[in-house]
Amino acid sequence: MGVLRSTFLCLIVMQTCKLVAASDAAGEWRSATATYSKETDGSLITGGACGYGDLHRATYGKYSAGLSAMLFNRGSTCGACFELRCVDHIRWCLPGSPPVILTATDFCPPNYGLSADYGGWCNFPQEHFEMSEAAFAEIAERRADMVPVQYRRVSCVRSGGLRFTLSGNSRFFQVLVTNVGLDGEAIAVKVKGSRTGWIPMARNWGQNWQCSVDLRGQPLSFEVTTSDRRTLTSYNVAPPSWQFSQTFEGKQF
Repeated sequence: MGVLRSTFLCLIVMQTCKLVAASDAAGEWRSATATYSKETDGSLITGGACGYGDLHRATYGKYSAGLSAMLFNRGSTCGACFELRCVDHIRWCLPGSPPVILTATDFCPPNYGLSADYGGWCNFPQEHFEMSEAAFAEIAERRADMVPVQYRRVSCVRSGGLRFTLSGNSRFFQVLVTNVGLDGEAIAVKVKGSRTGWIPMARNWGQNWQCSVDLRGQPLSFEVTTSDRRTLTSYNVAPPSWQFSQTFEGKQF
């Protein structure tokens, strides 16, 4: 009996350690606030400062969020994932509601004509999330103007590989990088044609990256580095016949 009890206690301890380790890996909970944007279908359906366009096509859909300047980090945070839960408000927080996982897809601009506790929620240095109405309704009452939340960075779980959407002209090449797993936050991108070496690209805005090279008629490879310093190379993602506005899929982290 003593052996069984010891084994049971050991299993509990091991499971507890796993949970603690998982929590630590996700990051510490921090305090912030959240509101929602009223859209006709309850979702944020058009992109913004990250350049993702139609968020349903980009696979982010209703679980998208605009971030205040403090969190947006001039667009570097685009694509990052956050776990969010409503806290400390007995009237507005839904009891027992599970947290939601959001992807940073837009910038919530400040409004310094209003106070930080009424309308100026995105004023610096406030940490604030502007959610879709559908996602907000999973953690709080829709009647709430603003709710206190806790958030933490978590790994992004994505289906399929990284996606590269090409645009530009003969003198300007741009790629939009979406569907980034793990860290979710691309901080460096390189491109390579069959007649070039690896070319570092500069951030244009959000997760749009650019270079001034004519890459037409060449198969394209991409190298993406995330903020946790992991690098992934996808070779010959686009064939020589690629056209601007096309999207191609590479590997996944």
